[in-house]
Amino acid sequence: MSEHTNENKVLTDLVLSDSTVHATISAPFDQVDLADWLGNLSDDEYQRCAPGEHKACAHGITDDGRPETLNVEMIGTTLTIQHAVHDVFEKHHLRLVSLSDALTPNGWTTSQGIWELSVTDNGDGTCRLSNGILAHPTTEGMEFYEANGITFEQAATARQEASDAHNHRETPNYAASIARKALTSRGA
Repeated sequence: MSEHTNENKVLTDLVLSDSTVHATISAPFDQVDLADWLGNLSDDEYQRCAPGEHKACAHGITDDGRPETLNVEMIGTTLTIQHAVHDVFEKHHLRLVSLSDALTPNGWTTSQGIWELSVTDNGDGTCRLSNGILAHPTTEGMEFYEANGITFEQAATARQEASDAHNHRETPNYAASIARKALTSRGA
C-alpha cells in the first residue's frame, strides 16, 4: 500500500472519472439530514447500499483532527479504500475528499476521489438525491499506469465505466437508506 508522501501530487487538471446519478428520496426535504445519515451510517447499512461491492465503512478523525469516513468498496475489478475527509458536512450537502488507495489486478496505486451528495426539494413530499463521484489521478497513479503499459486514456475509460456502473447501483439504495433514516429519526 502507498505511503501518501508529499511527492504524490493530485493532478486536478486530469479526470479519471466523473459520474453523477440521481434518485428520489421518499421523505420530506426538512426531515432529510445527510450529515446525520452519513455520520451515523453503520457498516452493515453501508454494505446494504451496494451488496457485494461495499465491503466496510467506519468513521474516524485525521491526525490533525478533521472528521473522516473510511469506505472500502469494489469498483469494477479494483478494491478501493477511501480516506474521505469531510470538506462540506451539512444537512443537505456533503463533500468528502479522499486520497484513495486502490488494489488493481496489477497492484496498488492511488487516486483522489471526491464524493458529493446533495438533496433538493421536489415540492411533493419527496427529495432529489444527487450522488456525484469525481476522480483525479495522482503522480503515483500516472507512474503506475506507465509502468504497467496503460495509457491515461485507457485508465480513464475503464475507471469511468466502472465508477458510473457502481454509482448507478448504489444511488437508489442510498436514497432508500436516507429515507429510512429521515423517517425513523423524526418519528414519522
